[in-house]
Amino acid sequence: MSVIVTDTGFAHDDWTGGFEGANVLDLASDTDPATLADKLAGVELIRVDFPAFSDGRGFTIARMLRLMGYNGRLRAKGHVISDQYAMARRVGFDEVEISDDLATRQPEDQWLFRANWQSHNYQARLRAHSNAAR
Repeated sequence: MSVIVTDTGFAHDDWTGGFEGANVLDLASDTDPATLADKLAGVELIRVDFPAFSDGRGFTIARMLRLMGYNGRLRAKGHVISDQYAMARRVGFDEVEISDDLATRQPEDQWLFRANWQSHNYQARLRAHSNAAR
């Protein structure tokens, strides 16, 4: 089983469309999003694999997909840790799918602590401070 993490905490997977078929894409961390431009039409869910928490390529994939205009559901899947939740949301992921084992080691309160990701945006605070100084 797995746990879905959203800004409101832990949840069971509410995706009912199945994981086989044209409306879902499972992407490996080495996928080049540029090769997907003609395959995104009708895709409702994209799951990007994170084989290790130290492998950040999935963040780049998510950002590129959003810049390419993908506006469906985007899920980080695998070894994402709570410290990375804000970054995952910032680059365009809607949710994170983690194993039950990881959810036990990093309980819901650790993820909720980072769920207010828009308030903890260092770059935005830096820009605001920089503009105020002018």
